[in-house]
Amino acid sequence: MLISIVAPCYNEQDVLARFHEEVQKVAEELLPLGHDMEFVYVDDGSRDRTLAVLKELAAGDARVRYVSFSRNFGKEAALLAGLRHASGDSVIVMDADLQHPPALIKRMVELREQGHDQVIARRTRTGDRLTRTLTARLYYRLVNRLVDVELVDGVGDFRLLSRRVVDAVLDLTEYNRFSKGLFAWVGFPSTTFEYQNAVREAGRSSWNLRGLLNYGLDGLLSFNNRPLRAALWLGVALLLCAGAYTAWIVGAALVHGVQTPGYVTIITAVTALAGVQMVMLGVIGEYTGRIYYEVKRRPHFLVKATNVERTKDLIP
Repeated sequence: MLISIVAPCYNEQDVLARFHEEVQKVAEELLPLGHDMEFVYVDDGSRDRTLAVLKELAAGDARVRYVSFSRNFGKEAALLAGLRHASGDSVIVMDADLQHPPALIKRMVELREQGHDQVIARRTRTGDRLTRTLTARLYYRLVNRLVDVELVDGVGDFRLLSRRVVDAVLDLTEYNRFSKGLFAWVGFPSTTFEYQNAVREAGRSSWNLRGLLNYGLDGLLSFNNRPLRAALWLGVALLLCAGAYTAWIVGAALVHGVQTPGYVTIITAVTALAGVQMVMLGVIGEYTGRIYYEVKRRPHFLVKATNVERTKDLIP
């Protein structure tokens, strides 16, 4: 069985050689068991020597295949490129910063041989800050009440996919991609195991608070239209409240006579309704923006350098 390791890279010059050394060791251990391996690295427009390191690795190991983007298109595009270029019977997606331990590859392969199409590694939150742990739990509890797929806390992109799962994911050509949700949406027999969270060995994470919030919003909006339906029901509720308030004002005028309207009440009502309208416009705008990007049908990425076959996203 041919196993493809897909690893997106962004400014990983300090750790990339070490990562490749570790996955090479695993490849040597799996070879006597009848498993060959290839390494597909995707340089997501790095600003350091990541591409140069990839070329050096390819020169020293014929199993290395690399793709380098013309600019930074984001991790979702890098994952898509890696899956497109992977030719293995099974594909393992993992980060190149060694936070996904290569030693777990053997366990994934063993579970794959038991008939599972997806073998998912779920990291524990040991060592995370308490605020981050609580925020993550709250997010997953909220999002799973809204989205059409189940998202599990601690489950990310680190997983083994069978060829039929990879082909199913590649058939989903949407521009706004949320891979964690796509992997859950395609289904197929899956199993999950836990592993201890590892510390990044070198460099700094490109994820910041803003990026995490945007990523969480993508997950919320990519697999449901409930926020739009909530806008409808909120409008109905406000209409009923306005009708009840009008009836109360008319009743009070009939009983007590016409009174001077309260300034504070008017200002509060106008401000609150304006705020609700802006929130609803924002929700509609998010969905409209996604439609806008989908209908333009731009490529997910452009390639400036590669040692594999030409793809439709390669620059002429």
